[in-house]
Amino acid sequence: MAPPAGKATKAKRGRRPAPIELYYWPTPNGWKISIMLEECALPYVVRPVDISKGEQFAPEFLAISPNNRMPAIVDPAGPDGRRISVFESGAILQYLGRKTGKFYPREERARVAVEEWLFWQMGGLGPMAGQANHFRRYAPEQIPYAIDRYTNEVNRLFGVMNKRLTGRDFLAGRYSIADMACVGWVRLAERMGQDLGQFPNLKRWFETIRARTAVKRAFAIRIEAAAAVDMHDPKVRAVLFGQRAT
Repeated sequence: MAPPAGKATKAKRGRRPAPIELYYWPTPNGWKISIMLEECALPYVVRPVDISKGEQFAPEFLAISPNNRMPAIVDPAGPDGRRISVFESGAILQYLGRKTGKFYPREERARVAVEEWLFWQMGGLGPMAGQANHFRRYAPEQIPYAIDRYTNEVNRLFGVMNKRLTGRDFLAGRYSIADMACVGWVRLAERMGQDLGQFPNLKRWFETIRARTAVKRAFAIRIEAAAAVDMHDPKVRAVLFGQRAT
């Protein structure tokens, strides 16, 4: 079972390590880290960051995530046994991969392949899918050019993944942080105007990952406040979409 917000997962037998604090909201970026923590069986506690209320701008959160974005983690048992905070989902995945030796290969050629697809997601799939979702669902007016631009780009990116997965089980050899980074965005394909039936290799990949026990637990984390957010509330929209430099 995924841990309720504020409660740590169970540690393995023996000495109980201090849990990693996961600053989280149920989005594709948040799912990346909950998946990795579950896959690595690391004890962690969920610290919800209600982005609809502006909690991401609290000084205590900015101290660990200066870009006021979640996810972020605090690991009490960081390098040399000392506390470390990490922000940016890709950096967190790499950190946890190095920490555990899991899902992030040490051999250079294999690592390069994983990093290629990790950064492909960070620089392409995530931003483009986010814009498609915004203009299709949240923009105050329907702008056909913007909708077509980002919907088409997500379609192109899904096609890139579909071709890559021809004859491959996963994006970069074995199951890795690259797959974890991408799966949450593919989960929301319908919101972005995509039909996974048009991408059979991608659909097979998605269904394989979604069936993993750890992924099921990660997706099952329930944040009650998230389900209650009213995206039509002007105050919520101002917090999410109206920020400028301070």
